[in-house]
Amino acid sequence: TFFGRPSGRYSDGRNLLDFFAEAFGLPFVPPYLGGGDFQYGANFAVGGATALNGSFFRERGVEPTWTPHSLYEQIQWFKKLLPSIAPSETERSDIMSNSLFFVGEVGGNDYNHLIVRDKSLDELHELVPNVVGAISSAITDLTSLGANKLVVPGNFPIGCVPLYLSIFPSQKEDYYDEQTGCIKWLNEFAEYHNSMLQEELERLRNLYPDVTIIYADYYGASLNIFRAPLQFGFTVPLNACCGSDAPYNCSPSILCGRPGSTVCSDPSKYISWDGLHFTEASYRVVIQGVLGGYAIPPLSETCKGGEFKVSQLHQCTDNPTNTVTYDTLSSFI
Repeated sequence: TFFGRPSGRYSDGRNLLDFFAEAFGLPFVPPYLGGGDFQYGANFAVGGATALNGSFFRERGVEPTWTPHSLYEQIQWFKKLLPSIAPSETERSDIMSNSLFFVGEVGGNDYNHLIVRDKSLDELHELVPNVVGAISSAITDLTSLGANKLVVPGNFPIGCVPLYLSIFPSQKEDYYDEQTGCIKWLNEFAEYHNSMLQEELERLRNLYPDVTIIYADYYGASLNIFRAPLQFGFTVPLNACCGSDAPYNCSPSILCGRPGSTVCSDPSKYISWDGLHFTEASYRVVIQGVLGGYAIPPLSETCKGGEFKVSQLHQCTDNPTNTVTYDTLSSFI
């Protein structure tokens, strides 16, 4: 929608990091694996990446089929890149202290590996401490290098994902949320992960009092859309825009981009792009929510000039007299 061509994003246009970059007055962050100019940051994210290493899943009889690159490997890439963009100790200190690091959203794919294999809820719950531990280790690695401003998003309301709605139908009473139509047990699991993650972030804040660690509440910002989709212009809240002729326009056998898949005429009316990821229009609303209050502590608290509105973000980050200016963005997903 925005780029007018395939852009390597799981969306019809801009994604979450793109909107964050725009909000802070920075250019789109280039992918590390694509090479290029990393003067304003780097995106180490890889589609399908997990928080845990592939060996963790293989030891438990689960083959991580989407990508071999985990969060740990992405952190290693950053360590490899850092000397080339900041050769001296002074330069490294400067770039680390004036950068905003996004660690996630990560963990969703770890759970997806188990969910699509119909593993039990108990097995999912057992995985959470390991996933949260991997995220915590990545944060610790970055702070040891000098990072002092990090955004760590939580999981999305996965019970509203069209793919899961399609493959986990039920006639049981109280299975779906009355207001949203989403699967309750999946959303409750996402809430459990998010609560565990927030507990760990609070521990890290106490451990590193000079480091600002912001929890980005993607869950709350997204669920706000599903609760009142028409308020945000979404007339088809639970169907995928790009998919197949199946319930929720989504089938695991004919996913977006595969032969037989179709695309809706107006993605801006849909929350979901491909049954797993959001459209540009819904990503925009999520980011407005995060910048407007769905964050702990609020992102506005990182600015010395006090609270600010979404419309004032460029002014806030571009004015050196009363703000913290983020020179670079780095993302690990």
